[in-house]
Amino acid sequence: MKHTMVTLIFIALMACNDYKVKSKDAKIKQEALKEETTVKQQKEVLVSKGYQIFDYVDEETQDTVLMQQYFIAFLKRGPNRSQDKEEADSLQRLHLAHLGKMYKEGHADISGPFGDDGDIRGITIYNTPTQEVADSLANSDPMVKAGRLVIEIHPWWAAKGFGLR
Repeated sequence: MKHTMVTLIFIALMACNDYKVKSKDAKIKQEALKEETTVKQQKEVLVSKGYQIFDYVDEETQDTVLMQQYFIAFLKRGPNRSQDKEEADSLQRLHLAHLGKMYKEGHADISGPFGDDGDIRGITIYNTPTQEVADSLANSDPMVKAGRLVIEIHPWWAAKGFGLR
């Protein structure tokens, strides 16, 4: 009887352990399915809005990585830099407000100046479906309109959801 009781407890424990393994495997599969659904949904939304995308499977993690085309705008020293300090400071405030608006409206993902005194003064990465839209937004910057900066835009690819490190 004691031997039978030990056997039954052992079988019950093994069944519970097997259930936990199966349950864990099911959760992993659900997460993978959820991730694929998310990538699929992201792709559908981006394509419907006119964005250029592609995806691939990371060999190490087996995650699907969604790549999107962005547009990187180089803000270069412009031909008209003759403003006095007061006007240059005013243009700088308007420039920063413009970049803040671009970020807030979702048109730009990151902006910043370079740390040297070269001809390329800074960059903005635009999250727009076309280069024409990015160019229009970049050229509406008060610094560009005043001729203090000029814009040079290039297509640039990056993975969706990856951050800077």
